[in-house]
Amino acid sequence: MPGLDHGLRPAPHGLTAPSAATVRLRDTVHGQDVGRVRALVGETGFFRPDEVAVAVELVEDRLARGLQASGYHFLFADAGDRLGGYVCFGPIPCTLTSWDLYWIAVAPTVQGRGLGRTLMQAVEDAVRAADGLSVYVETSSRPQYDPTRAFYLACGYHIEHVFEDFYAPGDGKTVYSKRL
Repeated sequence: MPGLDHGLRPAPHGLTAPSAATVRLRDTVHGQDVGRVRALVGETGFFRPDEVAVAVELVEDRLARGLQASGYHFLFADAGDRLGGYVCFGPIPCTLTSWDLYWIAVAPTVQGRGLGRTLMQAVEDAVRAADGLSVYVETSSRPQYDPTRAFYLACGYHIEHVFEDFYAPGDGKTVYSKRL
């Protein structure tokens, strides 16, 4: 997947200025992505400041140590100078074919227009290309995350387990998986 830079399709309505720009996926990580990820994850309104810091830390780790040492794969959905969404994923240590989806975030202005599905499909394609067989993802069980959980189900993931009160009292962790 090195050097990925694919034009996908015309940008979803509202993603860019009224030009003919396309959403492009890239897997290269640039210094400017630190601030762009911080802004995107923050603007979703779903994450606490400490969670935003973790999202940024993964980008910084990839920049500092590279793909092989960090293990963090990224795909960024660019529309001109705007970050429409991104994913971070990687192989699960001490497994041969299992991968984690660590982060997926789509700008609120373009949610519900297929960009999340495009990113998920790109992750699954990359995992398959690396001989991966399964993808795992976790999310909160709070009502705010109902759309997130519905999204994973719609993408063909199924619930493996719910850990009650995992993140905090009343905030469990729901783990999903998909066999590729």
